[in-house]
Amino acid sequence: MTPKIARFLAEQQPATPCLVLDVDRVEGNFRALRDALPLAQIYYAVKANPAHPILERLVGLGSRFDAASFEEVEACLRAGARPEAVSFGNTIKKVSAIRRAFAAGVSMYAFDSVEELEKLAQHAPGSRVYCRILVENAGADWPLSRKFGTTVETARNLMLRAGELGLDPYGLSFHVGSQQTSTASYEAAIGRVAMLFTDLREAGVNLRMLNLGGGFPTRYRDEVPGIDAFGNAIMHAMTEAFGNALPEMVIEPGRFIVADAGVVSAEVVLVSRRSEEQPVRWVYLDIGRFGGLAETEGEAIRYRITTPHDGGTTGPVAIAGPTCDGADIMYERSNYRLPMALTCGDRVELHSTGAYVTTYASQAFNGFAPLAEHYI
Repeated sequence: MTPKIARFLAEQQPATPCLVLDVDRVEGNFRALRDALPLAQIYYAVKANPAHPILERLVGLGSRFDAASFEEVEACLRAGARPEAVSFGNTIKKVSAIRRAFAAGVSMYAFDSVEELEKLAQHAPGSRVYCRILVENAGADWPLSRKFGTTVETARNLMLRAGELGLDPYGLSFHVGSQQTSTASYEAAIGRVAMLFTDLREAGVNLRMLNLGGGFPTRYRDEVPGIDAFGNAIMHAMTEAFGNALPEMVIEPGRFIVADAGVVSAEVVLVSRRSEEQPVRWVYLDIGRFGGLAETEGEAIRYRITTPHDGGTTGPVAIAGPTCDGADIMYERSNYRLPMALTCGDRVELHSTGAYVTTYASQAFNGFAPLAEHYI
């Protein structure tokens, strides 16, 4: 929690649940990533948090943007981004979205199938396109390998086909999974995709760009490697694979840029035991999986939680949300312990919640409104 957020919570006591996010921390994270990978163009993954104050600050810092929908494209343009600085990075796009993005001046698109490629050729003619390759997501707390990406062999045929269709076969991309805690995953993926890159160049394709995706981690409960470790590993792998003939490098960070800039303030609704013999207390908060904490599915992302009673005696807890849905449970198996003094009405803070919380929040499940947002 930054001093700005602590001061805002103490002085304003905003209604819960709410997100409070320090935009200065966003800028600091952006600058740290730029220092770690100075040769890479940063395309902020808008889906992580599309709030206007964040996009506006990043525009001012020279960021580019990875959009997953035309609505995100529009948000970037409203914040002052140039259309040529926006990549439509979702490999699954409506024809209407492609048309609107192309009309707005967006000229860079992702794909991973011939069907999507043909849509782009028809509705965004002449655009720069890049093909997403399927790579291993080992080490990622939130894998992305099942839904997206194609094989190296298929990608080669698709990139050759892109030129035949009048598109610009600009580059290749991969994603090693979100909250990736292993630098080795980037090194392995670069080595795998670099061989195809070289093969396509030798086949006469004017390939210029390698998109390394995002995945850079933030600290939740456990320590993670610092961004410099990822920068060093990536540049070593790129040099090993390409020598001095480095292609243009693109990265698409989301979580790393905004996660630790935000804190969710929540209220304890109930603390109870199922039986007198049961040592585990159930702690119910006024925010849960349907209120924005969707990444607790499978207890994948484990947020650090602080309370007014920290320092006192603790005991094991299960932590759940306020809705009547039985799936609205965040943690049962992750060994959370909270103070025995914790009680109904206490405020607690969930740290590093600036990413993938506000946009995951349901609109009115059980009548609960989405959490409030404060950007300071």
